[in-house]
Amino acid sequence: MKYYIIAGEASGDLHASNLMKALKLRDPEAEFRAWGGDLMHEQGATLVKHINELAFMGFIEVLLNLSTILKNIKLCKNDIVQYKPDAVIFIDYPGFNLRIAEFARKNKIRTIYYISPQVWAWNKSRVKKIRRDIDKMLVILPFEEQFYEKYNFPVEFVGHPLLDALEVQPDIDSFPEFITRNNLPDTPIIALLPGSRKQEISKMLPTMCKVSEHFTEYQFVIAGTKAHSDDFYHKYSNGKNLPVVYGQTYNLLRNAKAAMVTSGTATLETALIGTPQIVCYKASQVSYLIARNLVDIKYISLVNLIMDDEVVKEMIQSDFNTRSLVSEMKRITSDQKYSNTIMKKYALLRKKLGGSGASDKAAKAIIGFLNE
Repeated sequence: MKYYIIAGEASGDLHASNLMKALKLRDPEAEFRAWGGDLMHEQGATLVKHINELAFMGFIEVLLNLSTILKNIKLCKNDIVQYKPDAVIFIDYPGFNLRIAEFARKNKIRTIYYISPQVWAWNKSRVKKIRRDIDKMLVILPFEEQFYEKYNFPVEFVGHPLLDALEVQPDIDSFPEFITRNNLPDTPIIALLPGSRKQEISKMLPTMCKVSEHFTEYQFVIAGTKAHSDDFYHKYSNGKNLPVVYGQTYNLLRNAKAAMVTSGTATLETALIGTPQIVCYKASQVSYLIARNLVDIKYISLVNLIMDDEVVKEMIQSDFNTRSLVSEMKRITSDQKYSNTIMKKYALLRKKLGGSGASDKAAKAIIGFLNE
């Protein structure tokens, strides 16, 4: 079959690539055309646009780039018509994907959503569009089945694909191997995950780096993405010139005592790896004020949302400051009872996510649906 897959962010690239791998095992003749990243390309997708050209963060940033977004939507519609896929598979990225889903449905192309938009958090009116334009919805969070049930829209829970992604990682370095590989000193590590977009990094990294002044017994190491250079990270590192490691985020987290993590999928990855963390988030003031009036959830991190409990501290907007970060990081690194409680709740989180095999379950569901 011919699959057209649209992912707009790094996490979508990861999950889509694992889905493609599972689809190929069940459908050896599978062909893929996609909007995605390097991982999808490695699995054989012909890329129309790379995720590095697609990610815009916040309401203001979207408005400023509206012309580019509208051009991309037009390009995508024309490309789908020319490719004539058996199905379009959407990976999160709702602002873009729901527009394309409406178009695909009108053109009688089957639509499958894998990794639901977070409509349970805000903009619940999107459920109407999902019911109208999506033929098959596969969800990865345990509470999403109950959410959609309220709207009389049947969905299928397949488990969270991060569990699969973590299982297939190559052997993780021991601490001595990790520091030797990256020319780091032999001192404990605190990991900094400032996000993948330029806008995120410029807002998050300076404050994260400032915290290092208060933990001289630790080395602070930045998880970098290959889309950005050392010079770019050092520009926002508050003059600290902290080391940056590229393409080794999981390895870094496994060898870190604690982490500061920008809100997003990375918070769940950090929890599943088992590293105590502080969840961080800061947007432009206008974007934050708009979001605050629209979002209807108690927490912003997936860890806390899934557990319905404050497992990890969330430092949002004005709370995202050096003093608050230092206070919580000192508690994590010096209070063993506190960090053990976090780890116990991480174990419960893993159980809630339904075990491994999400990618294969999703592939089986997709092929079964298309063969009906």
